[in-house]
Formats: sequence, structure tokens, C-alpha cells
Amino acid sequence: MANTRSAKKMVRKIARRTEVNRARTSRMRTFIRKVEEAIASGDQKASRDALNVAESEIMRASNRGILHKNTASRKVSRLSSRIKALGQA
Repeated sequence: MANTRSAKKMVRKIARRTEVNRARTSRMRTFIRKVEEAIASGDQKASRDALNVAESEIMRASNRGILHKNTASRKVSRLSSRIKALGQA
């Protein structure tokens, strides 16, 4: 348990930051889920539109420190390659 005043304050700050990060992560996952649902439906145009929105959300999470930059790029790349495969099928 935190004993000093500064340690107690840090516990409060970390709790607030965790809530914010959890909300941002949830928001990002929601947009990714929408892309995956559009891919599952087989509609390439809807998938591209959903990816454009999701990509900005993923990169925003990356800039805020929720995801590593390479992880964010990998997620976007894998989603876009799945959308590209829709057009070839």
C-alpha cells in the first residue's frame, strides 16, 4: 500500500489514466470489429469505408500510447490485405 503523499497521488492518477486507456482501447476494438463484420458480409466498398475510419482510430491509439506504432501498422496492414483478398475472390 502507498505510504507517502506522492505515492497516494500516483495511485489516483494511474487509476484515472487506466480508465481513459480502457475506454480508448474499447473504442478502437469497436471500429476494428465493424471492419471485420463488413469483411464477413463480403462487401468490399463497405469494408474499405469502415477501414478508413478504423485506421484513423488505430493510429490515434498508437499516438496516445495505447498501442505500439508497429502493432498499429500491423493491424491496419492485415485488415487491408483481407479487404484486398475480397476483391480477388
